[in-house]
Amino acid sequence: MTRPTSRNTEPEPTARTAADLGSAADRAEMVAGLEESGDLTAGPVRDALLALPREVLMPQAYVRRSAPDETPPHWELLDWARPEDRDELRELLHSGGSVPVQHAGEPILGRVPGPRSGGSMTAMSSTMGMTAPLLTLLDLKPGQRFLDVGTGAGVTAAVGCFICGEAGVVTLDMDPHVGDAARARLAALGYRPAVVTGDGREGWSGGAPYDRIFVSFGLPHVPPALVAQLAPGGRALMTVGATSPSWPGLAVITKTATGQVRAELRAVEFGHRAGVGFDQVFLSATFRKRVATEDGRQTQASRLEPPPVTDRGFWTALGALRPGLVRDFAADDLTIGAPACGSWMRARPAGHRRWEITVAGPRDIWEELHDVAAQWRTAGSPSTYRLEFAADGTQRVTSRCATLTWTLPTSSPTPGDDA
Repeated sequence: MTRPTSRNTEPEPTARTAADLGSAADRAEMVAGLEESGDLTAGPVRDALLALPREVLMPQAYVRRSAPDETPPHWELLDWARPEDRDELRELLHSGGSVPVQHAGEPILGRVPGPRSGGSMTAMSSTMGMTAPLLTLLDLKPGQRFLDVGTGAGVTAAVGCFICGEAGVVTLDMDPHVGDAARARLAALGYRPAVVTGDGREGWSGGAPYDRIFVSFGLPHVPPALVAQLAPGGRALMTVGATSPSWPGLAVITKTATGQVRAELRAVEFGHRAGVGFDQVFLSATFRKRVATEDGRQTQASRLEPPPVTDRGFWTALGALRPGLVRDFAADDLTIGAPACGSWMRARPAGHRRWEITVAGPRDIWEELHDVAAQWRTAGSPSTYRLEFAADGTQRVTSRCATLTWTLPTSSPTPGDDA
C-alpha cells in the first residue's frame, strides 16, 4: 500500500479501488463534521485525518449488541475482510466516536470475528472530537521527536508519523498485544516508528528527550518521568482528574529553552478515560434508578441557581475539593451522586428562577456545591489553574490569586491504552 504523504510531498501513483475511493469519501465526511463542530481547523492534523485510511489501522472493531446496563454485555467483532460487516464497520470507523478494538486483553492479530460475551473493552480509538483538537494543540511539526503514550489503535502514532516523520516517533503501551497490532498496521501504511512495551508513566528513555508527549489515558497526577523526558521547548498533554470522571482537567506542560517547567490545568468538557488501576467512582444502574424514583430525605425550594455546565472551572474544582461526586449526565435534571455513601441530590426547575432541590443520604451535596461555588467565584471564576511541581514531588493546583487550591494525589495508576 502507498504510504500516506504530507501536504508537502507528492503521493506516489497507485491504483484506486472502489473501496479506497469510498473510504476517502468517508474520511472527508468525518473531517467535514469535525470542522463544522469546531473541533478541527485547517492544518497538518486535518491533512493527516484526510490521508490516513482508518480501515488499515482498525480492520477489526467491536460493536455492542446489548443495552448499556445489561449484564453480561454482548459484543460483536466486525471484520473489514467480511463483506457483510463492511458497511457497519465503515460507519463505525468514520462516525467520529470511540472505536473499541480489544476485548479483555486478548491478542489482536489473528482473531476470529464474531460474538463475545462479558468482560470489557481494554483498548480503543478515542473520539475524534476530543483527539483532533488535542493533537492540534500539541502542535506537531516535521522533524520533532514525539512520544505517544497509550498506543491503542495506533491513530495518534499514525498522525505523528504523517506529520513528524516516522524516525522521531515512539509509541508506548503496557500491552504487548496492542503494540504487536499497531506495529503491523502502521507498517501496512508504510510507517515503522519505534513500538515499545512498558509502563507509560515511566516513558521511554531510549528516545528521549521528546519535543512532544501525548498521553491518551487519565492520570491522578503528572508522571515526573514524562516531565524529565520533555525536551527544552517541548510540550506535553495529558488528562489529569480526580476520583470523579465527570469533570476532567487537561494538563498542559511546557519546558522553556533553559529547562524551566511551566504547567497549567485547564478545565475541559471531555478527557481520556482513566488508566487501569486509577480507581474512579461511577453511578451504577441501580443507583441511578433509585435517584430517579425515590423521594429523598428532604425537598426544598431554592432561588439559588446551580452553576451552569459551562462553568467548567467550577466543576473541576468541585471534583477535587469534594471527592466522590459523580454527575448523571443522562438524567433530565441536574443529578449528582456520591455512591460511596449513597448520598445524592437532584435539582429541578420549578418556575422562574426557582428550583426544587431534593437531597438524600449523609452528605448535603447541594450545600457542598454552593460552598465550592463561592470559593470559585472569590478566586475570580477561573477556567485555568496553575499546576506547580514542588521539589518534594508534591503537585499543587492553584488559582492565580492562590485563594482556591488543592493537591493532586500521589498514587499512580497502571497505564491504559486509549488512542
